[in-house]
Amino acid sequence: MTCTEASMAALRHVGDELADATVAALFERGEAGTFNTLMRYVSTAGAPLPEGLPDVAREYLESTRVPPAWVDWEVMEKARLFFIDNNVHISTALSFAAMPACYVVPHVAKLLSASHGLKYPSKRMAETGQFTVYLMQPDAFETGSRFIPAAQKVRLLHASIRHHLTRENRWDADALGTPICQEDMIGGQMFFSLLVLDSLHRLGIHMSAEGAEAYYYAWRVVGAMLGVDQDAVPQDLDEARRFLDRYMVRHMGPSAEGVHLTRQLIDLYEEVVPGTLFDPLVPALIRHLVGDTCADWLAVPRTPWDTVVRAVPHLLGVLETIEDRSPLGAWALDRLGHLTTVLELSSLTRGRVMHYAIPEHLKKDYGVSSAVSRTRPWTPPAATVS
Repeated sequence: MTCTEASMAALRHVGDELADATVAALFERGEAGTFNTLMRYVSTAGAPLPEGLPDVAREYLESTRVPPAWVDWEVMEKARLFFIDNNVHISTALSFAAMPACYVVPHVAKLLSASHGLKYPSKRMAETGQFTVYLMQPDAFETGSRFIPAAQKVRLLHASIRHHLTRENRWDADALGTPICQEDMIGGQMFFSLLVLDSLHRLGIHMSAEGAEAYYYAWRVVGAMLGVDQDAVPQDLDEARRFLDRYMVRHMGPSAEGVHLTRQLIDLYEEVVPGTLFDPLVPALIRHLVGDTCADWLAVPRTPWDTVVRAVPHLLGVLETIEDRSPLGAWALDRLGHLTTVLELSSLTRGRVMHYAIPEHLKKDYGVSSAVSRTRPWTPPAATVS
């Protein structure tokens, strides 16, 4: 894929034809509420669809119930093992780098404010974490898994936001293109894949090139299941770097919504971390992972922990040495990583399953004119846009 200003500008005017048509029909027939109610009972792949489900929804669910035919399952297994080996680090990167990166794109921050509500940041974070955990299960694409229904619902969630904003004339399409357009969906895919890998590298985590490519590949599969045009998606990490660099230069900047969302993110995790001693660690990690310019745009406070966080790679290096030299140590650290991720997710979800319902309205005040080998370490592709 050749990434140019013209090609990316064209992507701003394209949504998701299948999901958009499904959502439009649900709302035109007054069936969105019925759909949401019945879809609460559809949480695992292969389960019988409930009686009374609107026909258009049933057709959508049947046509999107299998992964793309081109999926290489050996690569997906490598991605799963990569996740197991690095789950706590990936969770850290998703929370303190990928999400703030979304907030530093002003129109994306506005969309997040409209679709989730500023009062429920834990729901937004819980949905992201739960979705990733579902993806990396061994049976993610088999009967009984939770990933495929989650992906089907998220795709309709995006379409419903496009539906509301365009039909209520609350989106300046001439200036901003289609809400949650193909360019933004690919950009989000880059945040949750390449930017996560960048963050692991910044934390000093040793990764093989094979493991990093496999993790990126898994998110290509996710993108396909979320309605992203695969002809426009970067095929490897080098292409991904070119796309992400150009995307950020085209769109990143400060916004009131970005500041608000970041403040909520910091407050949320300060509540999750026991006590108050380590509260400054949260903004320090964000600043370390996204850099001072983006952190300043998001009004991330500076703290004495900013210096302390720079020692994190050294500490993680010690832990990785233990893991590499001791099978028992590797097992213990993997279990600790798993338990940490589960604890974080359970704190955010309050023990509930996120259902990803499509919103029937938006905020009224919204407005916008094996473990993978570490012997061949991965290094990020070089920046391509100054």
